[in-house]
Amino acid sequence: MQHDDSSPTATAKPRSETRRPSFFWVLACLILPLLNLVVRYRFHHRERMPQSGAFVLAPNHYSEIDPVVMGAASWKLGRAPRFLAKASLFKNPVLGWFLRTSGQIPVERAGSNGHAALRAAEELVEKGRMVVVYPEGSLTRDPDLWPMRGKTGAVRIALERDIPIVPAAHWGTQALMPRYGKKLSLFPRKTIDVIIGEPLDLSAYRGKPIDQATLLAATAKLMDAIAELLAEIRHEPAPAERWDPAAHGQKETGRLED
Repeated sequence: MQHDDSSPTATAKPRSETRRPSFFWVLACLILPLLNLVVRYRFHHRERMPQSGAFVLAPNHYSEIDPVVMGAASWKLGRAPRFLAKASLFKNPVLGWFLRTSGQIPVERAGSNGHAALRAAEELVEKGRMVVVYPEGSLTRDPDLWPMRGKTGAVRIALERDIPIVPAAHWGTQALMPRYGKKLSLFPRKTIDVIIGEPLDLSAYRGKPIDQATLLAATAKLMDAIAELLAEIRHEPAPAERWDPAAHGQKETGRLED
């Protein structure tokens, strides 16, 4: 199923979470009119987006502007987006205030604060809210922008709190801002496909000790599901295995060397 936001039949019915007064109204008023000028969303399986209750949304990640693109997509699909965001972003006085006021969660790349971020994310899901977690943890290192090997934070939240994890994928954002790009390409208007997956079946892992082996197996399953969704909207097969930065002598954080 596919919908084009530019057609009359594609208009989504108002959802309770986006109709409830919140700081997100301010963000929506500031961001959506500008974004709609340069982006045309094409949604696939929008009916799969849970409209109530807590869950983790786990999308692919290949552009610096992905959070804006997926945040707006989530809002259009009826849910207020909250993210695990790099702690460095919160140091900017203006941006940091916006992030904190809208309930975004700072996460350190290393050190003990990463565990605290997971606890904060779990508090959000206890209140029945959606939290967006990029399981790759950084922009993909795959040269063709397929999802790379994932980190375990997304599935850990889902398993520890016994909530669904919904894989998602988007394609077209690279035309708006390439990986590690510094400038936006605003015109002509870009089409971005967004596909929502079925909740990941984690029944084989629930109720068992959440050890590293369990987390790695569940994360591999999640990354395969995201890759399959991306293959559907790219209309080409995904690689059989996820890209492993360590196997290619790459760091998993920071910019790739040209």
